[in-house]
Amino acid sequence: MTSIKNLIIAFILMLCAININAQILSSQQIDSLTEKTLSTFNVPGIAVAVIKDGKIIHAKGYGIRSIKGNQKVDENTLFGVASNTKAFTAAALGMLVDANKLTWDTKVVKIIPDFKMYDAYVTREFTVHDLLTHRSGLGLGAGDLMIWPDSSLVTKTQLIHNLRYLKPVSSFRTKFDYDNLLYIVAGEVVTRISGISYEDFIESKIIKPLGMSQTAASWYRLKNRTNIIDGHAPYQGKLLPVGLSFGEIANAAGGIYSNITDMSKWVMAMLNGGKYGDNLDKTLFSKAVHQQLWSPQTIIESEPQKFSAYGLGWFLNDANGYFQVSHTGGLSGIVTQVSLVPKLNLGIIVLTNQQSGAAFSAITNTIKDGYFGVKQKDRIKIYNDNRLANEKEADSIVAKTWANIEEVKKLKSATANLKNYVGTFTDSWFGQVSISQQNEQLFFAAHNSPKLKGPITFYKNNTFIVKWMDRSLDADAFIKFELDKNGNAKGFKLEAISPLTDFSFDFQDLDFKKLSKLK
Repeated sequence: MTSIKNLIIAFILMLCAININAQILSSQQIDSLTEKTLSTFNVPGIAVAVIKDGKIIHAKGYGIRSIKGNQKVDENTLFGVASNTKAFTAAALGMLVDANKLTWDTKVVKIIPDFKMYDAYVTREFTVHDLLTHRSGLGLGAGDLMIWPDSSLVTKTQLIHNLRYLKPVSSFRTKFDYDNLLYIVAGEVVTRISGISYEDFIESKIIKPLGMSQTAASWYRLKNRTNIIDGHAPYQGKLLPVGLSFGEIANAAGGIYSNITDMSKWVMAMLNGGKYGDNLDKTLFSKAVHQQLWSPQTIIESEPQKFSAYGLGWFLNDANGYFQVSHTGGLSGIVTQVSLVPKLNLGIIVLTNQQSGAAFSAITNTIKDGYFGVKQKDRIKIYNDNRLANEKEADSIVAKTWANIEEVKKLKSATANLKNYVGTFTDSWFGQVSISQQNEQLFFAAHNSPKLKGPITFYKNNTFIVKWMDRSLDADAFIKFELDKNGNAKGFKLEAISPLTDFSFDFQDLDFKKLSKLK
């Protein structure tokens, strides 16, 4: 009797321990968590899905689609998933590998003869595999201003041609630096190998088979936009609605629009190794391809018992001792996150219509804490404290800059001869910029990127500041002019003022030279 009694007590204690350590959030708790996140981070709308053991156990929308109306977000509300598109692009190439149409080691120049990087060796050796691994040698977000922050006039042909002008910042295949442009090239590989457009391939070979009936490869291809969000950007304590930030040429890097209902089907297929269907009797891609997608290709960080790497279209890392597969995505006014923990057969999707990554991080990590048995942490407070600290530092830098300008204005003698800076300037890959004089002020206008326009204010010496007319960009920049012997501008460079400026504003890579007047 004593041994039986001890076993019963031990069993009860074990159940108590499980209950204490595995505080899995109920749907009501996820509701509360998300509502608090909305208010804390000033996000109009969020959609959250949790997939466990092949079933959607939570799928719900919160808040509103746009501050221009009161329509509610629900499980069918469409968001731009942004760079979560990259996993679809990698899978598409894997499917072509399965079909023996190419290999991961096929040279890109054999498929796209005009493909050319800055270095001849890199051009010659660049493979399909290299397109997906963020280790090309290019810097973070290199060349993104050809596709960002609006529907640029640059064509895909021009973009591929202009890659040759982007100077590397590290040796080929040695260092992780996130890029978008090479995923656009990857999409072009899909087009040329399959014989149909990238968008048609994604929709016919992945989206349609999985039953993602409301999803499209881009905003422009959506059949129904009656339930779709507006993106929002914070500005001086308020929110500004923002429009589309990527053009059609960037679809392979971040074009897909979807919702948590459809994205849950994609997540379940990934957790099942590419299998789908009622009995998992259908496959998108082989086990070998799935292994490639989720195998570390580029090391980001490596420590004992901990790692962070990039696979093919997915980030891979240690999460409290579990292997985690995830990705985030960001467009103007939209950020998203998809996280998978294969050992737990767990998937979490968070889509938001405001560009605060802290919001999706707070939700995803709080939900994961429950499954990991992590003692309760106030993730919202942790991420909000970090956000406020970073914003305070950035605001201080920006405020100091504008305060200096006001001081300069008081010194009427400390001004510049504006005519010396007027002209048309060009960068090898970005294209032309016009610096004109309008009354007593200079004005900046980019030819290929219409949103990049605004007044220019004198700062000090030969440095000015451009203040973009679209205040949602939050990317005002220094303009540092180079003068010739006569004091006329012969070129200039740009530098973001705020340290929080999105990396896709890769101003630091631009080097403008003045165009000579035609005789």
